[in-house]
Amino acid sequence: MTLEILFAGFGGQGILFSGKLLAYKALLEDRQVSWLPSYGPEMRGGTANCSVTISDTPIGSPIITKPDILIAMNLPSLDKYEDAVKPGGKIFIDSTLITRHVKRTDVEVYEIPATMLANEMGAPTLANMVMTGKLMSVVPEISRDFLEDALHKCVSARHQNLYDLNLKAMDIGAAYEC
Repeated sequence: MTLEILFAGFGGQGILFSGKLLAYKALLEDRQVSWLPSYGPEMRGGTANCSVTISDTPIGSPIITKPDILIAMNLPSLDKYEDAVKPGGKIFIDSTLITRHVKRTDVEVYEIPATMLANEMGAPTLANMVMTGKLMSVVPEISRDFLEDALHKCVSARHQNLYDLNLKAMDIGAAYEC
């Protein structure tokens, strides 16, 4: 099993955090992992993407050109990466910020109003975790096993008060019916 995932959006949306969480989780599952963050010089508000490869065998390259899964948190990301997703792949979009539909018909599409759901729970910065929760609920290779241990590794000591809120955001995403 090899799964290539591309998270993409603006800096400050937690793109790199979501990728790091999945990478840590896969490491705890004793899988091979590659995590490759990329962001513009602006950081918050600039472009950000993160490539995560999870495999049962050694990974030859951290570069993903044809992802199995795209998580697009803004319209420029969808515009840039929609055509790169493998046929039969999955595209998750934050429908709060992306007003157009995916044009392709050969992929599964999940439209989640992640920013709206995060705002409703009083944690507007956790739209990425809403999307991550939905991803885990529909991709069998990414179960919730080891999730809490991985989250403890990724949430810094000074932000431990957000640990339960992150779990709640993922639960809201997982429960959302597209």
